[in-house]
Amino acid sequence: MIAIADLLESKRLPGNYFAPATYIRGDLELGLLENRRGDRFLALPDTLIKAIYQGLEQETGQAARLVLFNCGRWWGKNFYVRFCEEVSEYYGKPLAEMEMVEFLQCFQQCWKTLGWGTFEFDQTYYQQGFLEVRISNSPFAESAPKTDRPACFLEAGILSAFFSQLTSRDIHALQTTCESMGAETNRFIIGLTERLKPAEAWVAEGHNHDKILALLCD
Repeated sequence: MIAIADLLESKRLPGNYFAPATYIRGDLELGLLENRRGDRFLALPDTLIKAIYQGLEQETGQAARLVLFNCGRWWGKNFYVRFCEEVSEYYGKPLAEMEMVEFLQCFQQCWKTLGWGTFEFDQTYYQQGFLEVRISNSPFAESAPKTDRPACFLEAGILSAFFSQLTSRDIHALQTTCESMGAETNRFIIGLTERLKPAEAWVAEGHNHDKILALLCD
């Protein structure tokens, strides 16, 4: 329970830092997008995302998956640094001291406000060493070419780098379902890279998400 004395002494009560109405600021005349700290944003139109997919496919073939994943990892490392700086500065404490509920709420709101879709955590398999992430309405999945494999390699790279930095462990994100293939949501399994290695082949063989998790936890 919050003490009345603490409320009276506090200059402000931290709210939702990533609320879209206050986090994103634009100047139509200059064509600029910034966050509340003044950091620049880059808008990615749907046409550009589609062109990136098509260009990489033509230039690198199947290696496009690895290129996108590595780009995502670079993006994820920088995203983690900015996220930590902004959240720690606003709430007055380092990320490591935040309650799990606080961290999850911030991360989910940040992901949504940046336009990357809605983000959900599932900790059902936490005791087995895995987290499940569900991302819906992903702009990357919407623009991805139709294939027989999940296509959100950029997001997988972002998640891998972010959680590797967060835990100081070698973490990997493996996508098992994809909206580009008609699934209701994009599902990722987060876990130690060594433990997730066998699952890459299971995804390629067409096993469903539940079967892959069952095999990993067996």
